[in-house]
Amino acid sequence: MGDCRGARTDAPIGAPPLEHAMPSETTRILVESPRQDDVRQLLTALDAYLESLFPPESNHILGIEALCAPEIRFFVARSGRDALGCGALRIDASGYGEVKRMYVRPEARGRRLGRAILARIEDEARREGIAHLLLETGIYQAEALALYRHAGFVEREPFGEYRPDPLSLFMEKPLRRGAR
Repeated sequence: MGDCRGARTDAPIGAPPLEHAMPSETTRILVESPRQDDVRQLLTALDAYLESLFPPESNHILGIEALCAPEIRFFVARSGRDALGCGALRIDASGYGEVKRMYVRPEARGRRLGRAILARIEDEARREGIAHLLLETGIYQAEALALYRHAGFVEREPFGEYRPDPLSLFMEKPLRRGAR
């Protein structure tokens, strides 16, 4: 599952692929390798964005090799062959899931792709038996904060290896089986 040997997993894990109809195109969200060139470009753009907002000590970026770990499910939203966005689920050994590496290309925003990627992550977490999703995001990321709040995430204290940081917000969402 998170080994990244293949370029793309056309049969997504768990739920069927989420297809989001848009004018004259369909977007699919599938488990894929972050090692693909177009996906590396997404991650590079995300890193540049985060580095423009926060100092290094406030960026908690998982690199490509870390995204290939067995406890990671890495999702890519594509329209045709174009990688438009990504997100990851990190399954912690203590039983919670963490949302990581959420990003949608600026030119693809406004299509609800962030919501669709997050919903796919939630579906996978439920399939894995995870009861809570947690995340860390930056205080200057208004769009991300709005997305997470709209999806039902609420603020909480730092978790795992995170420490209090005035530039970070920590959030959680309980997951109920069969709910969205």
